[in-house]
Amino acid sequence: MTYRGPVPTLVRPLLRVAAALLAGLSLWLSFPDHDLWWLAPVGVALLAGATLTAGFWRGLGLGLLAGLAFFVPTLSWSGIYVGALPWLALATLQALYVAAMSGLVGFAGVRLAAAGRRHAAHALVPLGWVAQEWARSNTPYGGFPWARLAFSQADSPLASVARLGGAPGLTLVVALVGTLLLIGTASLVQGPRRRAVLPLVLAGACLLAPAAVTLPVDGRTTTVAFVQGDVPQAGLDFNAERRAVLDNHVRGTLELAERAPDDLTLVVWPENASDIDPLRNSDADAVIREAQAAVGVPLVVGAVLSEPPGANSNVSLMYTGDGPPERYTKLHPVPFAEYIPNREFFAMFTPAAELAGNFVAGDEIGVFEVPAPGGAYSALPTICFEVAYDGLMRDSVAAAGGSDSLLLVQTNNATFGYTAESEQQFAISRIRAIEHGRSVVHVSTVGVSGFVAPDGSVTEMTDLFTPDQRVGQPVLRSETTPSDRAGDLPEVLLSLLFVVLVVSAAVVGRRARVNRPSPPTRDHRVA
Repeated sequence: MTYRGPVPTLVRPLLRVAAALLAGLSLWLSFPDHDLWWLAPVGVALLAGATLTAGFWRGLGLGLLAGLAFFVPTLSWSGIYVGALPWLALATLQALYVAAMSGLVGFAGVRLAAAGRRHAAHALVPLGWVAQEWARSNTPYGGFPWARLAFSQADSPLASVARLGGAPGLTLVVALVGTLLLIGTASLVQGPRRRAVLPLVLAGACLLAPAAVTLPVDGRTTTVAFVQGDVPQAGLDFNAERRAVLDNHVRGTLELAERAPDDLTLVVWPENASDIDPLRNSDADAVIREAQAAVGVPLVVGAVLSEPPGANSNVSLMYTGDGPPERYTKLHPVPFAEYIPNREFFAMFTPAAELAGNFVAGDEIGVFEVPAPGGAYSALPTICFEVAYDGLMRDSVAAAGGSDSLLLVQTNNATFGYTAESEQQFAISRIRAIEHGRSVVHVSTVGVSGFVAPDGSVTEMTDLFTPDQRVGQPVLRSETTPSDRAGDLPEVLLSLLFVVLVVSAAVVGRRARVNRPSPPTRDHRVA
């Protein structure tokens, strides 16, 4: 929204800057642990109002400002122990995607508006958000799909949209609500006010309509437990006492065994529960097997293996009491954490580059078959940040082959201390439960952990840095949701449509220059 009322011309750039800053801060506050989900569409509206008629370069600058105001506080957990440089570098990289989106929206918006294509100009905003999140979820080095609009909506009435359109579809609807708020507010300010009614009513309808989406939670249940063992200390040295961490989880499992119900079918440990390689260390293997024997059911262990030679693997191991454990190796190690691409180059800028591991990626989706009354079910392991990647989660569900299944999210949040990272990740698991119609067992070394039902509701949620064991009865489901069937096609098509609108705006602008050598210099009104 560009205010066209009695405001001095010199004040308008300041209003744009203020709107961009407020947009970024609103987006930050929409995420855990502030959880003001309704501020996400407000942030979209403010940023669109600042950039939609700004042109490319002003849009670029305003988008960068908004992106920094958003990502610097939202990702502050990434620098809690490694310092400001990696944190600010990551936040700036993410902000550049918002800047690019805003520059293109500003470029195309002013041209489409000048050509009388107001609806196409407005469509740039929700489509741009989908395209921007697709880009930063895939580039560079596999991308970083954290803090997407969708992941702020776990407590929102919009959350059920994830079942139909996945995380990209939910982002689209959040941004659409923001766009409608912008159009309605602009009409209230600029007039005629009667034009505000329809967009504001539509915004309300978008918020209420998802209530009609049924989120099924029926199906047979099974009894599952998780163990949150805790660590001796938070920070990068959380596992300096690796045996202590392992022993914490063994101790918690033995305590659980004393009160475990007779119908227990599975126990889950978090990522990094055993950073002592149990396949090469007989002591670690022995105590894990002791814990598994005590509960008498399969035990899924997050472990680090000293393989291949000269490297490591981040794995989930399922111990059943018979023979060697089954294995899933993390498919998407985190760049600049579990490994450093171009390590020598980045080491010139920060010694933190030497702190990263040398983990290699697996090549196969994990499916653990768990015996249970009424028939076996599939437990689908996902390790840490993998939960944020759309394709990986979709492939994991597909790998179950239509059998009853549930998702396991094993993570380690010890390196992020008492920050919002744990709850931000837990919110992603809640959206994934809705998206795939599956229960999620989310377990962390230090919390938060809990059971998530297929409708996103939560039970048995734990506190940070507290040893705990919880037992739940998640629903087992085998359905394929509309989102699963659609795959990434809607996201690709929506992103391509954004590109088409930007290209068409460039064509419109070129024709306008040919036919009208002296175009007006003032902003074009789009709302």
